[in-house]
Amino acid sequence: MKKLFSLFVLALSASAVMAQPPAGDAKPGEWYGEKTTTDGAINIAEIPSRLEKNESFDTKIKAKVLDVCPKKGCWLKLAVNDSTTAFVKMKDYAFFLPEAIKGKTIVLDGQAQMKTTSVDELKHYAEDAKKSKEEIAAITQPQKEIRFTAKGIVVVE
Repeated sequence: MKKLFSLFVLALSASAVMAQPPAGDAKPGEWYGEKTTTDGAINIAEIPSRLEKNESFDTKIKAKVLDVCPKKGCWLKLAVNDSTTAFVKMKDYAFFLPEAIKGKTIVLDGQAQMKTTSVDELKHYAEDAKKSKEEIAAITQPQKEIRFTAKGIVVVE
């Protein structure tokens, strides 16, 4: 019984440590996930028109990070233009990003697509972002949005 309790405490401690974004300053040149470069990156503002022609495609984009998951660093919101954002998840949940990446310009190597996100998933992300109960309750419709699945990210500025 003592061994079982010790194992439980160890597992609980490990999960608490893993549930935080990685530490770091997200300085220019630092990369996360697969190592990538800025070569061939396009401005994220070009993505909406390209998605009208293709359901999904691999690309490298340059964009400014608006928000990062404060819980684990497992998702990002990027500015597409003044009125549109894009949502980013890491491929295979393979890497996480520090909160310090918020406000930085990055180059992301991955896949772009249009996706309709369910109400449950939108509420989950709102909870991760520590939105108020009122803001979460106001989510009642699925949302069509630009999505990226990132293989690698490099901080540019």
